Amino acid sequence: MAFSILKSVLLDLIPLVLVLLLFSSSAAHVEGNQTYIVYMDPAHRPAVHPTHAHWYRAHLQSLAIDPDRHLLYSYSAAAHGFAAHLLPDHLPLLRHHPAVLHLHPDPRLPLTTTRSPQFLGLAPPAARPIQDVETASQDVVVGVLDTGVWPESPSFSSSAVASLPPVPSRWRGACEAGVDFSPSVCNRKLVGARSFSRGFHAGVAAEDGRSRGRLIEYASARDRDGHGTHTASTAAGFPVANASLFGYAAGTARGMATGARVAAYKVCWASGCFGSDILAGIDAALNDGVDILSLSIGGGASPYFRDTIAVGAFAAVQRGVFVACSAGNSGPDAATLANAAPWIATVGAGTLDRDFPAFARLGSGARYTGVSLYSGKGMGKRLTPIIYGGGKDNSSKLCLAGTLDSSHVRGKLVFCDRGITARVEKGEVVKAAGGAGMILANTAANGEELVADSHLLPAVAVGKTVGDKIRDYVKSDPRPRGVLSFGGTVLGVRPSPVVAAFSSRGPNTVVPEILKPDFIGPGVNILAGWSGAVGPTGLGKDGRRTAFNIMSGTSMSCPHISGVAALLKGKHPEWSPAAIRSALMTTAYNIDDTNSPLRDSAGGSVATPFAFGAGHVDPRKALSPGLIYDITTEDYIAFLCSLDYTIQHIQVIVKRPNVTCSRSFSNPGELNYPSFSVVFKKKSRNVVKYIRELTNVGSAGSVYNVRIRGPENVSVTVKPAKLIFKHVGQKLKYSIIFASKNGGHLKTTAFGWITWSNKQHEVRSPVAYTWKM
Repeated sequence: MAFSILKSVLLDLIPLVLVLLLFSSSAAHVEGNQTYIVYMDPAHRPAVHPTHAHWYRAHLQSLAIDPDRHLLYSYSAAAHGFAAHLLPDHLPLLRHHPAVLHLHPDPRLPLTTTRSPQFLGLAPPAARPIQDVETASQDVVVGVLDTGVWPESPSFSSSAVASLPPVPSRWRGACEAGVDFSPSVCNRKLVGARSFSRGFHAGVAAEDGRSRGRLIEYASARDRDGHGTHTASTAAGFPVANASLFGYAAGTARGMATGARVAAYKVCWASGCFGSDILAGIDAALNDGVDILSLSIGGGASPYFRDTIAVGAFAAVQRGVFVACSAGNSGPDAATLANAAPWIATVGAGTLDRDFPAFARLGSGARYTGVSLYSGKGMGKRLTPIIYGGGKDNSSKLCLAGTLDSSHVRGKLVFCDRGITARVEKGEVVKAAGGAGMILANTAANGEELVADSHLLPAVAVGKTVGDKIRDYVKSDPRPRGVLSFGGTVLGVRPSPVVAAFSSRGPNTVVPEILKPDFIGPGVNILAGWSGAVGPTGLGKDGRRTAFNIMSGTSMSCPHISGVAALLKGKHPEWSPAAIRSALMTTAYNIDDTNSPLRDSAGGSVATPFAFGAGHVDPRKALSPGLIYDITTEDYIAFLCSLDYTIQHIQVIVKRPNVTCSRSFSNPGELNYPSFSVVFKKKSRNVVKYIRELTNVGSAGSVYNVRIRGPENVSVTVKPAKLIFKHVGQKLKYSIIFASKNGGHLKTTAFGWITWSNKQHEVRSPVAYTWKM
């Protein structure tokens, strides 16, 4: 399975399943090479070169670097620069050249539905306000950067294609021919498909080209992984009746914006997603004319000028393209999120009100509930001996490959601890050793979070608390026995939503004054389209095939937001990306369906904005938010100028040769963001003042009053406390002063809310307080 499944989707490692066709690339492997992304200052381009691409080639030639051998990509829309495979002695030549702003190694990044439309209010009977928007969204193109697309999926190729009008005339994209991929597979729904692999091929060749020679990969936009088909169909797939995963989650599977078009950009391959390929994909998508970009990709946190997604996303936002990215799957630890740039919509994950219960009945009479998507022949009703640690050492308790002794395991129910390897791989190991079934128990790292899998043998996943009880029983009973059974699909699970334990958390380590993530969306046990080339587990021995699969991760929540953004773009084509994000943030909710604060599945405690941002998205309310916090390109530049970046670093991001910092914020938190992150520092007076500006997108004559909620050790003053908007489009400012009282430093973090409201709207902003004393 590709790297997406390796780290982000299944949330545990899965070994590679090499695909079947030989991969070819124009990038030649040169001993000692490494790929670099090089950003250039366009002010230095001589007039003799008609294009930037000509200039980049000539620049390399002037340094005695053969562009035919070393140049991978020349970027035009996403960045001013190129990607090249360079030798160590090339680097000083480039670094010291005045035309070069910055260069860095090509990063490798990981990739991080039947019920979610109803859960979000996008399907009947609650969807009447949405249905009118679907027609408008037919002019919106969602560009999905991922592992490609399986064009035969019914999510893209159903009879509903004929109901769509012709592709918008402004669309400039293409359906590229490749191995087992004909341009004829594109249609009025799937309007484009391209693949970008030079960075992947060059990067992997530099690592192991000598040992493996030729790389095995699938050279086209076709998706053998499944991840790209899943995310694209979640964003904008057609409604498909009678969809399910072997009977689980049965119903009508549909994307969030069923009328929107999809363009697939394959930038992720078996060994991950390389920054040079991602930047090339963004470059092509912007030139093609996408309206929304969806990237379920993310690595660690780094300065924005070193973050290829942040650089490409800035170019997109400058063109009015909304960009959504997954926050990452490194939760529940704090300060783990990726894609923290303020011009990106950073998406965390929550649960649905749907579950797939499975049960473990023990010889003691106890019966415990877990989850499973197992669909084969069950264990029956007879109790079976349970074994824990069926091998020579403790590694057998993790059910790692090669650790189970079949003479001990055969015919028994095997208890396995979660960790190290993928959940489904543990089941494969147990089955290969002759086990009759598996109980997979969470450890402290995963807490009570339960993610269902389509295992190859009868298997039930249980949380830490239940796992500890079963483990104690197995250790204490001289003849432990058990049997598993499966409950199918259950709806109306409460409480929901709950923040997923795997969802990456703030605070934002790049710029603490910007609160991230922005919001959460459905990301646990999501049913969507799948590749016809692999089974639902992605394991080599999984010979099953299905048109739909159930997956979990912020990779799944991100396209939910991308699709909803397409709806908002269809209804409000004049809105900026910042306006769309603001509408989603200020209308989000932080109360679950039991009327209690959103909880964290990692430990069951109340969640905070570091986990859910502004809350869980509410598409229907976002269509009419009342007020928005808008942000211009110039505002983002002033924000960048408030950071400890050089002018060259800022030029890398904003693509302007003459950028200056004539306007700069004294505090990065002064950006007109829809949320607040207040950082009290020891050397300051413990007072932070911001000015925000609201734009009326509701009705003329709207009057809003402010309401403040927060910790007792912080005083908050807002002036004015009432905003009167005389006409639509009017902009009004307010100041807000946060003052830490005596003893405030005894707490490290606290949270609150700022809400502007009238009878029609509540415009709510979360506030995070951090004391750095």
